[in-house]
Amino acid sequence: MNFKTWSAIAGVFIGCCSNVIFLELLIKYDPGSGNLITFSQFLIIAIEGFIFTSKFGTVKPVIGLRDYGILVLMFFCTNVCNNYAFNFNIPMPLHMVFRAGSLMANMLMGIAILKRRYVISKYLSVLLITVGIVMCTLVSATEVEDTSNPKLKSTVAESSEYSAIFWWTLGIIILTIALLISACMGIYQEFLYRKYGKRSREALYYTHLLPLPGFLLMGSNIWQHFIISVGSDPLKLLNINLYLPEQVVYLIFNMMTQYVCISSVYVLTAECTSLTVTLVLTLRKFVSLLISIMYFKNPFTVYHWIGTILVFTGTIIFTEAYPKTLWPLVTQQRDSKDHKKVKTK
Repeated sequence: MNFKTWSAIAGVFIGCCSNVIFLELLIKYDPGSGNLITFSQFLIIAIEGFIFTSKFGTVKPVIGLRDYGILVLMFFCTNVCNNYAFNFNIPMPLHMVFRAGSLMANMLMGIAILKRRYVISKYLSVLLITVGIVMCTLVSATEVEDTSNPKLKSTVAESSEYSAIFWWTLGIIILTIALLISACMGIYQEFLYRKYGKRSREALYYTHLLPLPGFLLMGSNIWQHFIISVGSDPLKLLNINLYLPEQVVYLIFNMMTQYVCISSVYVLTAECTSLTVTLVLTLRKFVSLLISIMYFKNPFTVYHWIGTILVFTGTIIFTEAYPKTLWPLVTQQRDSKDHKKVKTK
């Protein structure tokens, strides 16, 4: 692998893992800030793309805006649902494990929409992923707590007649919808890339630019949570007499690390095979999960660990990484034995 590939892998781990830290710092303080976080991430990536990809609007897209319409709608819904789910008592570790089921969702959509058929190992991997997610979900259901921010007078916080488990169930439904939409988005993206060629930087820009008007529908919610962030305790920066609200600082770093994360993923996609990309992202998710558990002291029982191991084992089986990783070693051993036989003769 060349320097560009290694720097992209480093960017994925540094950017994505640190992004999870800042995301959890934001969610711990204000679980309902999902729309604010999503809007901020979309805005910073759209600004960067406007400057460096479209050259201030002078470069026209290769893929038509009409073709981008469906892709943008699915991408927008997926991101909003994933971040908004935190408002419904979904803990960060469960959120990570649940999203690791993307391979399962892609396979199900491939069977339903594209009429694809898979080998037995693929079905086994999906079974392991499903059992792992169900196990983590059921165990988490016994530990549901109301995470509504007392500073936020929202419907969730005020509805005393509903229990926390009701909102948790709604959060699981939202995550499931996001998972299925994300799978459909991947299939549609494959169609666009086959038709127009791989336009990863362009797709990154327009999938973040075009949904921005949609956030006007959430304007009051975004502003409400921005005010909550501004009202957080001041944080001293770099030992100088500059104080900013800590949640605003975390939001800025979340935006920056999100850009590093997603741009590195796109570079990795262009430089490596899909197998390598999947393995890097799977390992990254596992590291992020460990950081969330250890740094933030999130509850994680032995059943959570079993479920997590099943999910990631199923992912590795799905990508066929195990035999492909061992194959060079097997080949080397065979060549060594054959060489010895030749010497003996």
